[in-house]
Amino acid sequence: MFSLVNKVAIVTGASSGIGRATAKLFAERGAKLIVAARRQPELDALVDEIEAAGGTAVALAGDVRDEAYAKALVELAVEKFGGLDIAFNNAGAVGVMGPVPNMAPATWHETMDTNLTSAYLAAKHQIPAMLERGGGSLIFTSSFVGYTAGMPGMAAYAAAKAGLIGLTQVLAAEYGPQGLRVNALLPGGTDTPGATTTTPEARAFVEGLHALKRMAQPEEIARSALFLASDASSFTTGTALFADGGVSINRT
Repeated sequence: MFSLVNKVAIVTGASSGIGRATAKLFAERGAKLIVAARRQPELDALVDEIEAAGGTAVALAGDVRDEAYAKALVELAVEKFGGLDIAFNNAGAVGVMGPVPNMAPATWHETMDTNLTSAYLAAKHQIPAMLERGGGSLIFTSSFVGYTAGMPGMAAYAAAKAGLIGLTQVLAAEYGPQGLRVNALLPGGTDTPGATTTTPEARAFVEGLHALKRMAQPEEIARSALFLASDASSFTTGTALFADGGVSINRT
């Protein structure tokens, strides 16, 4: 049920963290990968690792805020592997934090473009390719921030990530009849290079927010992405799937 043999997948934000771990797991389960991020050297190293383990992957670097890049990723999947079945739109960034009255419009737009507009651009080009294959699995990385918690200073990020859940629900309703499943994955605090836990005190605080009293490893979030990508979740669509270590329910 968790096999991705004969499937073609795009993974964005694949140069590190959750995206990198997910790309490796998808390849291990048989998917042919298009890996995407801004940093070409890191993507090339990932492709080398995947191929050394017997998998198949191609890298294309670019900016997910650029529609031409979103289109190019899909075209590469079709050209190299014949189509597209899965897309894990994982790239995102917290952005500059601070109170809304002090936030420049450019800061707001940059965070929205990176986390939400990029998802619209990806879906715009991924959906037609998936429908040509009879459907597929479209996944967005959202967050508990803006859904079950309001974190001070994170208004733009929260708004963008909450918007992803709305986008998920509408696309799931629109394209479910054509065999396309659409879901949002909501990780908790994850031990990645992009984590904001830069001091022992900050890490202890973040760990304490979770019911499990620890942060996730990227590989743990990748397994939830695999569930949504695979036939194991064949009747799951329009959901906001928590993989958050209980941060959304914890009050201790």
